[in-house]
Amino acid sequence: MNYIIEYFHKRVKAEIENWPVGIVADFARMAELLMEFGPNLRMPHSRAMGDGLFEVRPRGREGIGRAFYCFVVGQRIIILHAFIKKTQATPEQELKIARKRLKEVSVVRLETCTNRFVL
Repeated sequence: MNYIIEYFHKRVKAEIENWPVGIVADFARMAELLMEFGPNLRMPHSRAMGDGLFEVRPRGREGIGRAFYCFVVGQRIIILHAFIKKTQATPEQELKIARKRLKEVSVVRLETCTNRFVL
């Protein structure tokens, strides 16, 4: 079954769209794989970061990008945060942003207009 990719905020999508063309092209290819394989996508394309957080690892001649994502109910993937890597290790501040957004997405909230619980 195919998954649907959504973005935590339109700024996350805009960040990815502003990446260098080679990295965007690789991200698009990996997004297709992610929609097809979902949680079965593994290295070198995707890596589990723990506690339900994953990263997709696009590359291009211009450098390396990272996009953190999670899975939610209904075959949905939420891209939480994206950035261009400038160092070997993933900066702690980038992980912190992604983990904060993961918590926001994971909180069960009551959707008042339909009176149903959603994740």
